[in-house]
Amino acid sequence: MTATDLVAAVPGYQTGTWTIDPDHSDVSFTVRHLMVSKVRGSFRSFAGEIVTADDPLDSSVTATIDLKSIDTNNPQRDDHIRSADFFDVVSHPEMTYRSTGVRVDGGGFVVDGELTLHGVTRAVPLRVELNGFGPDPYGGTRVGLSATATINRRDFGIDITLPMDGGGVVVGDKIAIALEIQAVKNR
Repeated sequence: MTATDLVAAVPGYQTGTWTIDPDHSDVSFTVRHLMVSKVRGSFRSFAGEIVTADDPLDSSVTATIDLKSIDTNNPQRDDHIRSADFFDVVSHPEMTYRSTGVRVDGGGFVVDGELTLHGVTRAVPLRVELNGFGPDPYGGTRVGLSATATINRRDFGIDITLPMDGGGVVVGDKIAIALEIQAVKNR
C-alpha cells in the first residue's frame, strides 16, 4: 500500500499545522506490576504540534510531556515514579519527542522519531492510525489519530530493580505507550 492509498482512505485529509488539544487527547502507558498484572497510567500535562504535508511522508510531529503530571491513580506510587529512582523530575522535568521521518509499513504509517527521557535520547517509532479530519463546533478544523509504541525503560537509564521475594521484579522493563490525539488546525 502506498502513502497516497492510505491518505485516500482517511476522511477529509488536509494539510496544515495543528496544535494538540490536551483536553481531548490522552497520553497513556501500561507496565507489568508484580509479575502478575499491569498498571496503567497517563500524563495530564502535554503539548505538541503536528504538520501534515501534501505528501504525508513529509509530515512531522513534536511533543513535550510534563513528567510531574504522571497519574497512575495512586499518589504514593506517582511520587515514587517522580523520584530519582525513576524519572528524577528535578533533573529531567520533561520528556520530548521529535519526528525524523514518516514511512508506510504494511497497511499503515510509522512515524520514526527520537524520544528523550531521563536525559537519554533513543529512536522510537510510533505506529500511527490517522482517524480523520473534520470541522468542530467552534468553527475550527480537527484531526484525530491513534499511535502506539513500546519502549524499554532501561534503554533510557531508568534501571532500578525492585526484586520480589521468590523471584521476579516489582516493575517490568517494557512500557507500552498508547496515544489518542486530537489536534486543532492553526488559523
